[in-house]
Amino acid sequence: MSGASATAGDLPRPKAKVGSMERQRRIALWSSYIALSIFVVIFLIPPFYMIVTSLKTSAEISAQAGNPWIVKDPTFENYWELMTNAAFQRYFINSVWVTAVTVTLSMTIAILAAFSLSRMGFKGSQVLSTGVFLTYLVPPSLLFIPLFQILGWLGLINSTWSLVLLFPTLAVPFCTWIMIGYFASIPKELDEAAIMDGASYMQVLTRIFIPVALPGIIAATIFAFTVSWAQFLYPLAFTTSTDQLLLPVGIVTTLIKGDVFNWGQIMTGALLGALPPLVIYAFLMDYYIAGLTAGATKG
Repeated sequence: MSGASATAGDLPRPKAKVGSMERQRRIALWSSYIALSIFVVIFLIPPFYMIVTSLKTSAEISAQAGNPWIVKDPTFENYWELMTNAAFQRYFINSVWVTAVTVTLSMTIAILAAFSLSRMGFKGSQVLSTGVFLTYLVPPSLLFIPLFQILGWLGLINSTWSLVLLFPTLAVPFCTWIMIGYFASIPKELDEAAIMDGASYMQVLTRIFIPVALPGIIAATIFAFTVSWAQFLYPLAFTTSTDQLLLPVGIVTTLIKGDVFNWGQIMTGALLGALPPLVIYAFLMDYYIAGLTAGATKG
């Protein structure tokens, strides 16, 4: 009886602990919701202001009276003028083709390098893998001066081809690091069995590694796309002619003349330029997170 009473006396304690844990869980959950809500509001303010400004006329933007967060007479004039502008169309086309070539070149190099470093196991591969990632940590602002001299010797200054050569130097190290981590997560028994069956290393890569590591490839591709599409410093330094400018630089140089800022079209151009990355991230975000997670934790 004494044992039973002792057991009965101990029953409320677990319930109290469970209740305390539930309260702590609710507090932590609501604290997270509040913090995330504040974070979302802060980071949505700039895009919201850009949208509001892009729907205003120049007269309404320059008017002193009125609330800057409210559009009195919404208009799509800025969108129409910019999308029918030949210079803006040229900037957009330049950005598209430079980004497409950069992504293709960067991913080809990154996949081949990552496969070699993670699977072929030659001497010094680990040191080289670390060195590849460390090159990504060098700030681009420190590199564009020597790169400018090199491209000057090659005669590629003021040409979009210079950007095709430069952008992979920013994308390849990080993409290779992501792919090394993802390839390292693939069981070695797969490629060993394929090699014993007579497959070459290139067949192992194309028939086993690329299909299995598709999320990592998508994550690296998105990163390479973002680097080349949103880059501002290198296009500003290496291109000057109007027909060679990319979208980020073209918007600034065309719509800012001296101390006159065409804010309506500047915001419109920024929104149109941000649309392709936004669409890509919206549809491929799960793959991007999965690829980054594997690249950061494996290898």
